[in-house]
Amino acid sequence: MSITVVKRNGQREPYDANKINLAIEKASAGLDDNITWVTQIASELELTLFDGITTQQLDEAVIQVALQNVKDDPEFDTVAARLLLKTIYKRVLGDYESDEELRALHVEHFAMNIRRGVEEGLLDTRLIEMFDLDLLARTLEPAHDDLLKYIGVVTLNNRYGIKGRNGDALEVPQYFWMRIAMGLSLNEADPNGQAIRFYEKMSKLEYLAAGSTLVNAGTSYPQLANCFVMEMQDDIEHIAKTTRDVMWLTKGTGGIGLSVTKLRAQGSPIRSNNTTSTGPIPFMHTIDSVLRAVSRGGKKFGALCFYMENWHLDFPDFLDLRQNSGDPYRRTRTANTAVWISDEFMKRVQNDEDWYLFDPLEVADLNELYGKAFSERYAHYAAEAEAGNLRMFKKTTAREQFKAILISLSASSHPWLTWKDTINNRALNNNTGTIHLSNLCTEICLPQDVDNVSVCNLASINLSQHLLASGGMDFAKIEESARIAVRQLDNLIDITKSSVPEADFSNQQNRAVGLGVMGFTDVVEKLGYSYESEEAYDLIDEIMEHVSYAAIDESAELAKERGSYPNFDGSGWSKGMVPLDSIAKTEEDRGVPITVNRTTRLDWDTMRVKVRGGMRNATLMAIAPTASIGLVAGTTPGLDPQFTQIFSRSTSSGKFLEVNRNLVRDLQELGLWGSVRESILRSQGDIQVIDAIPAHLKEVYKTSFQLSPYAFLEVAARAQKWIDQAISRNMYLETRDLGEMMDIYYGAWERGVKTTYYLHMKPRHQAEQSTVKVNKAEDIDAGAKRGFAAAGAPAEPAAASAPARKGFGFAGLAPKDGE
Repeated sequence: MSITVVKRNGQREPYDANKINLAIEKASAGLDDNITWVTQIASELELTLFDGITTQQLDEAVIQVALQNVKDDPEFDTVAARLLLKTIYKRVLGDYESDEELRALHVEHFAMNIRRGVEEGLLDTRLIEMFDLDLLARTLEPAHDDLLKYIGVVTLNNRYGIKGRNGDALEVPQYFWMRIAMGLSLNEADPNGQAIRFYEKMSKLEYLAAGSTLVNAGTSYPQLANCFVMEMQDDIEHIAKTTRDVMWLTKGTGGIGLSVTKLRAQGSPIRSNNTTSTGPIPFMHTIDSVLRAVSRGGKKFGALCFYMENWHLDFPDFLDLRQNSGDPYRRTRTANTAVWISDEFMKRVQNDEDWYLFDPLEVADLNELYGKAFSERYAHYAAEAEAGNLRMFKKTTAREQFKAILISLSASSHPWLTWKDTINNRALNNNTGTIHLSNLCTEICLPQDVDNVSVCNLASINLSQHLLASGGMDFAKIEESARIAVRQLDNLIDITKSSVPEADFSNQQNRAVGLGVMGFTDVVEKLGYSYESEEAYDLIDEIMEHVSYAAIDESAELAKERGSYPNFDGSGWSKGMVPLDSIAKTEEDRGVPITVNRTTRLDWDTMRVKVRGGMRNATLMAIAPTASIGLVAGTTPGLDPQFTQIFSRSTSSGKFLEVNRNLVRDLQELGLWGSVRESILRSQGDIQVIDAIPAHLKEVYKTSFQLSPYAFLEVAARAQKWIDQAISRNMYLETRDLGEMMDIYYGAWERGVKTTYYLHMKPRHQAEQSTVKVNKAEDIDAGAKRGFAAAGAPAEPAAASAPARKGFGFAGLAPKDGE
């Protein structure tokens, strides 16, 4: 049967196999055995063809055929990415044949597309008023698109790219990067030159701005800030205003942290009408509904995390918010939850002492106190309760509440554990007030009150693009990236607009930014280290020291050029402090040592003198989870380990097969990939059970549930030395023993880690694979699944070992249901 293809203009033409083969061959250029791949893709494509297939369907079919072979070789992903890029180029720029024509089309259409975006009200009018569009067009480099993986191209195009009013795509990837760079250079004396510098860094994926910035930079609605941190006051007018503010911030794609600790407890008296309060839970349910009603950029539900201190009388109800059963009006289905924990509580857990819950109306000052001052006042209120001088209170034991928190965490992944006193005592920016909560992803540490909705602005350095060809890290390049990123973030503060005056005010008063990193595991694997090794711990320590030093130095230089942030006086910076100095301060206050390596490599004494002279930004560093921008960068998110070596990833843009290219490369170099590929698929990406793979590779390629959780804490503690804010630290546990879990989270606090994020528990059962050939006679040794580590793994390294106490008396009491 003859096959005809329907073109975009409706005309039909015979299917030209040679034309398709040439496109596949071009997409395979520079890859090993590309002629073989052309034959394989082309022959499989023919099975999908039908008469009357459209050109768009044909393009999609070729891409999907390439993608279905990614499990055999990750380079098929490169082929798919290039094929998809070609369809985007054709849609935005028109047909072309050679790379020279493609470059010419990039130059030719850039100014035209920017002007169309402005005319349709999509882009900021200043993009055509302030910039030499022809100059910028000539600096565009389409070859940088080769850095993108398929999922990165899809994410850029679907999530971040600008579409015309009629739905036409207006941006190819390099237009996108330049638009972001222009949108963040609007306050520069030389906007063209600075836009080119920002563009060079981002288009090479050396650092990326965070999601809200990528969505809105350069647009007519420049809500570029990423994180908003707010506190609900115990007042009906402020509760209503907070609900309104959540709606507007959600519309602008901001992630929100919201403290509800100040709201009086259920049953607490309301004097104005002689009734009693319903407590914070119903208001939280209302805001949860708002998040679903006002989607983020029309693409996903709003994103918010509620925070509550664990002495609140309604804290047991707070723990149940994410449970599937129970009263639906006392549950949240979209919002997340986190608990704000004091040192006093952690000490009482350790000593197995009583823990009291109070109505905030009677103990209003507890919310504002931290450290020793909190402990003294808390003991006073406990005595008042026992003396009968408080109207409402409950008593339990600290261990029982800690156990309840961890049972809820293991069952629903909520609430996340965050440490109030560690955050406040290790802060350099809390001279304006107490830090009452963190943000949506637990990495932001900023004070807030009724007049200030704290704002932070994020970017992340892609460590994978900072490796030397000879091995090791290019620290000079890391420092360069940190400096340029800090300037870009500082610009953002003067350009961004929100719909909440208290947010804009706080943004200007504090100029808080959070520069982080991503790709740590990618780098560790490329260097041949195990994630749970001293080499890995020393590596993150040294990387973050260089990032921190450069970021702080750049902020001090910007202060000379542009002035210090208004709240600088009285800050830790003004006293000559740097993040490292907060460790001793926190130890002194809590009376418990912080167990972290204190090695330094750079001249911090000189930096201490310099910061006294002024800082442009109240905060400089925070490590975000980077789940979305990590896809664009084509690297591992944040500090996270590999989840597994081969897995299916679901995103708002679709489902994608992920294969660890580092592992494939190492196995190919040993001539093993072809022989072990099916075994890896059969074991669901677990290489520890495959005898043919050498032990040294098994050490390097342990996955999240095979690593000691103390390795996650050690990496976080080493990084936290240098970070003035916090780290979005996911945890992965195979154990379900509550005693072990208590030890692990106590260990996080003991190491000075400020916050933890999601807890991922290993499933008890896994579905049997049906997509690969299985010879059950040669299947996996049943004894391979045990402990934190896989078969044959050595004992935990000393630096990441568990504390000597085990279980606080709860060892073996794993939750039975609802996991």
